[in-house]
Amino acid sequence: MSDLPLTDAEYERLTEAVLRSIESQVDAWLDADVVDMDQRRTGGLLELECPDRSKLVVNTQPPLQEIWLASRRGGFHFRYTDGAWRDTRDGAEFFSRLSEEASAQCGRALVFRSTES
Repeated sequence: MSDLPLTDAEYERLTEAVLRSIESQVDAWLDADVVDMDQRRTGGLLELECPDRSKLVVNTQPPLQEIWLASRRGGFHFRYTDGAWRDTRDGAEFFSRLSEEASAQCGRALVFRSTES
């Protein structure tokens, strides 16, 4: 079943949950003075600006049913497989990769997690 495409509604629900999870985590870090990370969202595109003004960009790609992550170290594509968003190249889980990239760019350990149960 993991090879079957999602319906448009499923894709929208899943990607919206990812974006909300990221926004919620960044808000919590700002409230707790963990890291000064600005965020700006326009539709399915979420920009995270690190303290050094570098950016991480998370972008939904509905026609491909993917989520893309752009960081200083490269670009990554994720597809929903077996209940998680997985990198199309190496199978890494989305929130794990986002955490690695954000930690590298912000110069401190940051962990993103899905808030969807």
